[in-house]
Amino acid sequence: MPLNGHDKPQPQSAPPRSSCTCGSLRKASRRISQFYDTALASVGIKSTQYSILSEVDRGSREGPVTMCELADSMVMDRSTLGHNLKPLQRDDLIVLRLSADDRRKRYVELTKKGRAILQKSRRLWRQAEGRFEKFFGKEPAAELRAVLLRIASNKELNSLTIR
Repeated sequence: MPLNGHDKPQPQSAPPRSSCTCGSLRKASRRISQFYDTALASVGIKSTQYSILSEVDRGSREGPVTMCELADSMVMDRSTLGHNLKPLQRDDLIVLRLSADDRRKRYVELTKKGRAILQKSRRLWRQAEGRFEKFFGKEPAAELRAVLLRIASNKELNSLTIR
């Protein structure tokens, strides 16, 4: 351990301390996003874009996915989702299509280019997942995902009143 001026051992890299769950999650989220953004840099998309493309692909297996369904599955409001879809649409990775029977419904679909980018990205994503699991541990990583998914799917958190 490194020593200070008084020859007392100092911890090498103690994890940062926080008494705030939200702050801790946001810090971890930014660190993980940076990690995955770096892994995806060669295909020109960010981790958020990968998540959206993956969710569109997953949802479209059961039929066209609407913006509302996509926003719900991404745990985003529609305006934030719309903001995130613009670069994907600009880069011809997705198209938005109006429903023939309900003009208020918009479907989000992958383009041929979007499918190709998603396929290339999946390989890079799996490699990043492997690196993360190697560093963090396979079982703790699985436990972490389970906890985070429980949090993300808990709709009661939307309605909690803080007193």
